[in-house]
Amino acid sequence: MIRTLFNWLFFIFLIGFGGFSVACYFFIVELSKELPDIGKLEHVQYQTPLSIFTRDNLLIGQYGEKKRIPVTIDEIPRLQIQAFLAAEDERFYSHPGVDYKGLLRAANQLLLTGKKTQGGSTITMQVARNFLLSKEKTFLRKLKEILLAIQIEQRYSKAQILELYLNKIYMGQRAYGLAAAAQTYYGKNLDALKLHQQAMIAGLPKAPSVYNPIVNAERALERRNYVLRRMLTLKFILPSEYQQAVNTRDDAKTQPSNIEFNAPFVAEMARQELVDRYGEEAYTLGLRVYTTVPSRLQFASDRAVQSALHEYDERHGYRGLPHKKFNGNSDLQTLKVLGDCRQAVVANLTPAGIMTTVSDGSSILISWNNIPWRSLQIHSSNTHTVRSPTIAANDIVWIRQLADQNWSLSQIPEAEGAFAAVNPYTGAILAVTGSYDFYLSSFNRATQSKRQPGSGFKPFIYTAALEKGFTPASIINDAPIVIEDPSLKNDWRPENYTRKFLGPTALRTALRKSINLVSIRLLQDVGIPNALETAMRFGFSREQLPATLSLALGSGYAPPLRMAAAYAVFANGGYLVKPYLIERIEDHTGAVLYKANPQTVCRECPDGLQSEPNPAPRVISVQTHFLMNSLLRDVVERGTATLAKQLERTDLAGKTGTTNDQRDAWFNGFTPDIAASAWIGFDNSQPLGKGETGGKVALPMWIEFMKTALKDIPEKPLVAPEGIVQAYINPSDGLLLDPSNKDGLWEYFTTETAPQRYSQPKQPEFEFDEEWLKESLF
Repeated sequence: MIRTLFNWLFFIFLIGFGGFSVACYFFIVELSKELPDIGKLEHVQYQTPLSIFTRDNLLIGQYGEKKRIPVTIDEIPRLQIQAFLAAEDERFYSHPGVDYKGLLRAANQLLLTGKKTQGGSTITMQVARNFLLSKEKTFLRKLKEILLAIQIEQRYSKAQILELYLNKIYMGQRAYGLAAAAQTYYGKNLDALKLHQQAMIAGLPKAPSVYNPIVNAERALERRNYVLRRMLTLKFILPSEYQQAVNTRDDAKTQPSNIEFNAPFVAEMARQELVDRYGEEAYTLGLRVYTTVPSRLQFASDRAVQSALHEYDERHGYRGLPHKKFNGNSDLQTLKVLGDCRQAVVANLTPAGIMTTVSDGSSILISWNNIPWRSLQIHSSNTHTVRSPTIAANDIVWIRQLADQNWSLSQIPEAEGAFAAVNPYTGAILAVTGSYDFYLSSFNRATQSKRQPGSGFKPFIYTAALEKGFTPASIINDAPIVIEDPSLKNDWRPENYTRKFLGPTALRTALRKSINLVSIRLLQDVGIPNALETAMRFGFSREQLPATLSLALGSGYAPPLRMAAAYAVFANGGYLVKPYLIERIEDHTGAVLYKANPQTVCRECPDGLQSEPNPAPRVISVQTHFLMNSLLRDVVERGTATLAKQLERTDLAGKTGTTNDQRDAWFNGFTPDIAASAWIGFDNSQPLGKGETGGKVALPMWIEFMKTALKDIPEKPLVAPEGIVQAYINPSDGLLLDPSNKDGLWEYFTTETAPQRYSQPKQPEFEFDEEWLKESLF
């Protein structure tokens, strides 16, 4: 009876087990149809950040939420791999993708305690989960994970699987993958990590936030030592190595940015261009972007803007302390750095100057000679009297280092500045600085501002005049003028900056002295439509240019980069080039996705274009180009920009610009090698102050930059082309004079406009002689 019952029970069990097995089989078959294709693992593209570089390959920006540095399995030290195996999957090389012992142990623990424990997932299963499955935590997903792991093991080698895992796994602090973790926590490459550091990193995947050594050092140390014990148990390390590692203090810390050169305006311009081109994927494709900007010139640009702003600021006095005292319990590391200024804490006042302490704890003495402010007060102590602009101990002050390496009391300038430089033969941007400091104001005034160019626009009016038959010797009357404009409440009565009048004046003199009334009359003669057409050939858009006589005084708008590109036409022989920033874009493998192909000018070719595959269009003639160069070199030699003569070169040319009430100060200048524009003003357009002209405020910025940009670049003489002749003329009327007459001067003309008539001697005015009349009559 019992035997029969047993047989029946066994039979029922077999039928049930068989049915269950068949059901499981079909369930797995159906589930397998839902599994993703593991072939995707052959073409994995890791989400790596966008990296932007200078022309000389220095990293200036990285964008993207995920820090990742993909490496091959051959680049990973053997001991580092063993640390991960000890921490995550000791039987990795022996199991078929699934560690059944670990699964049974985890299942048993779940039945006994109702809690999930570590130990069920192998490295292969984690690869399946991270690359192919969603983040949901269900038993169905776990089953898919197991099936995928088995398939992956059948198709890929252990080395391939391990490489995928070590590049994908999240390590905390936005770091993904082993190499990124090494840089994030220790600032090292993989081959430079020591055993205790390798163990710490290997312990992160289990719980990156819990075992993060930067935010939870105690828990992280426990996890590190556990990994080391596992490595010892598995005989991956010797007892002596283990003992030394567990006794070593961990040195993980927040690493400084891996940015190699600070050029945030350039990086932001490139980032925006990449997002416009690739969308949000630009942040994850691992693109490497190489710009046209050399670090040497960008550094010079930033320093030139800062120096010019401080020079202007110091002429207008010290605004006082920021009313902030340093608390003795505060951290010196909280002291700020902006531009070329840094905060310091006043330690005490001495007869030699002000002793300060900076963020690293070192002391810096500010000599009384380097406190350039107007208002100084006298403060007495028990032993001596010192001068101080109301400064006392524990005050937080701004200081900056001068060119002679001494330190000066300083302040953050209230005015703003911008600078842009381009290669006149290709349009490649060589430098862009959009403010005193990007982190104080990220608005890029070099590319985005809409400021009146003032007198800096006059050369385009003069170009239009030369094209209409005027010459550098043409005479225009510098006299008061009244412009009737129905749109204005009152008539427009423009004035010269000096509020003086020269009477009949040659164009060369008028441009050299930046005479407003001559420019207005010249525009009247040329015609506004002709002037607008000429300006647009230089790259200005129609909306930037008002169709009124105020155009002669630069009443439109343009940012410095637009002005630099326009002046590049004068530098390169008369061709329009378009500014561009990105030289090339590479993907994560180094393959070139994009390479710039700008319209260019051949420097050595007689006509400027021979042998150029993508020639730039000529916008002014060779003869007009020469005459404008001659006029603009004269501005530096004898005009409003003579300060630039300190560069001791003869190939400098340009034009100062100052708008109404000195609201904008410009200098736009060039040599045959570079065109650049400098601007200073207030964002709210308040006046800079009496006498703060382009030649005084902005020109020093341009000069400071050119000291670096033109170093070791030989001068290039201005050579007259065919169609240009010289004539000895009377400067008062532009007509010929005999060379023996010492009152004349040599002037350039085109062959068509050269004077043909000689100047007539001025006839003496008739004077009535009463005595002569009496003698004649009587």
